[in-house]
Amino acid sequence: MTVAVGNAANAASALELFRSSTAHSPSFFALDRATGGNSNIVDFCIPCNPYFPTPAMFERLSGRLRDILTYYPSGADTTIQELSSTLGLNPQTVAMGNGSTELITWIDHLLVRESLAIPIPTFGRWTDQPMETGKRVDMFLLPEQQGFALDPAAFISFIRARGSRTAVICNPNNPDGGYLPRHAVIAMLDALSDLDLVVVDESFMDFVDAESFPSVADEAALRPNVVVLRSLGKNFGLHGIRFGYMVANPAIAGKIRKAVPKWNLNSFAEVVVFMIKEYRQEYAASLRMLSRDRQEMIWQLAALPGMTVYPSQGNFVFVKLPDGVEGGILRDRLLAEHGVLTRECGNKLGSSSRFMRLVVRSQPDVQRLLTGLSTVLYGSTWYAAPPSMGGQTQLVPPAQAPEKPAAPLAPASEPAALYAAQPQPEPVAARYPTQPPQQEQAAPMYAAQVVGQPQSQAQLQPQYQAQYAEPQGQPQYAVQQQQQPQQIQQAQPQQQPQQQPQQAAYAQPQQQAQQQAQQQAQQQPQQQPQMQQQMPPQAQPQQPQVQVQQPRPQQQPRRAPGQPSAAYAQDPQAQVQPANQSSVQETAVFYPDAAAEVPPAFLPAQRSSATSGPRPALYWQDA
Repeated sequence: MTVAVGNAANAASALELFRSSTAHSPSFFALDRATGGNSNIVDFCIPCNPYFPTPAMFERLSGRLRDILTYYPSGADTTIQELSSTLGLNPQTVAMGNGSTELITWIDHLLVRESLAIPIPTFGRWTDQPMETGKRVDMFLLPEQQGFALDPAAFISFIRARGSRTAVICNPNNPDGGYLPRHAVIAMLDALSDLDLVVVDESFMDFVDAESFPSVADEAALRPNVVVLRSLGKNFGLHGIRFGYMVANPAIAGKIRKAVPKWNLNSFAEVVVFMIKEYRQEYAASLRMLSRDRQEMIWQLAALPGMTVYPSQGNFVFVKLPDGVEGGILRDRLLAEHGVLTRECGNKLGSSSRFMRLVVRSQPDVQRLLTGLSTVLYGSTWYAAPPSMGGQTQLVPPAQAPEKPAAPLAPASEPAALYAAQPQPEPVAARYPTQPPQQEQAAPMYAAQVVGQPQSQAQLQPQYQAQYAEPQGQPQYAVQQQQQPQQIQQAQPQQQPQQQPQQAAYAQPQQQAQQQAQQQAQQQPQQQPQMQQQMPPQAQPQQPQVQVQQPRPQQQPRRAPGQPSAAYAQDPQAQVQPANQSSVQETAVFYPDAAAEVPPAFLPAQRSSATSGPRPALYWQDA
């Protein structure tokens, strides 16, 4: 077993610090003392900015270390004036504290009355501090099923039901990184304008890349009951320099400034604030690199079997461990065996030991985390994603890829793997064999009296299509040469006995049509009773009739299936009966845009509302 934090005794001392901690993780210095000062820990617990301050800034601070430690700092007003100038704020709307925690304390003492409502899980001081001073804390549980996303309307309803006088939201939220857009926050401020106080904790707002201007600090300076809290230590990754600030209207900000001690900001904070203006571009570049690392880290963690990763806009990622894994044991083994310090969230209200918050770091550190997670959870380093090159995940050639273990592997001297890799599911192709393609049935065609030599039904169908096909442009008639009655008599016996009587759809002189009707009546005296016996009583066809029509030069035939609705004639007398009525009804296509032109046999019983009317709203609209 590799103990990355010193010897086994030092590792046990370090782990005991975590077990004795209640609300927060032990500090880095406490761990350093417990391990005898020879620790090699990669910290994924404390949120930081790994790219800021730059090495040049650290060199400047090191060069002035003697002066910083020797002399008193300036008053807070001097530092506030410089910070307001850098951020473009009115100094009268700004108050600074020795970290955002000091400002939370003063807000609770001076501005919070009776009760406070806040979504959980969240930053622990927003629940602990009011309870320490006897306030009622109304906790709104964020649903895990919705990814811990805050529903503003539900939270407002909760505040009304509880009668809370103060409301607090952390945006982005800690520990899950959930983000509420600026317009939604402003709508919430409008709806809660009657409360004593609304606090928006934007300690991690600089890491948001969802929109270009996410903060509501400008709104807080204008509203009578709104406070926005910011943390320079979290943005810069300088938690040792305790400095945070708040923005509110001059009355609220002035009340806080009068309450804080005269020298509540140390010399380190003053020096860093006066350096910020010179390193704006470097700070902006650090935020872009961190955003890239966050996306890649989310992808790599999501590739671990059984791991649930939640979307984040902070400089950390919130994950749910695989089933059966206890976060405290995983945290202890990562620290003792791999020197990786993580934040297990079992002591956060609204969370459990199944969740961890992992700080976004550069790829070399992330590879160490992934190796530890893969080894402890699955017994092998196979699931550790390969290192990245320039923000792009590097693909390992198949020849160099490690072999996937069939089962978790672990030396006999080490504890068993916490999570056994699940067997791979059976391929879909094996469970659902591909069906052979079926021949597509031809569309029903309209049957008309075929002119010419007798042919079978299969031979006549292409001829029907050729006769009723319309060329591009203006539709034309399907003009057929008039035949003698003897030709029709010869073709009639070749038809199927079950075939329904056909109707002549062609214009003929009246004299020839009458002769044709008489000859058909003489040729078919025995066929009609036979057809009536074969067909059901309700489906018996009528006696064959021939409609006598005069030639209509302006008339157009009805369209065949698949042809556009414009090909239909407006004259209801020109009809062509289908060859098989039942098959036509089964495969008919309804055209909603031409419902008035569709024959009655094609009309469905009731039109679907999905084809018309307004579309339902998919997203919640703010007031």
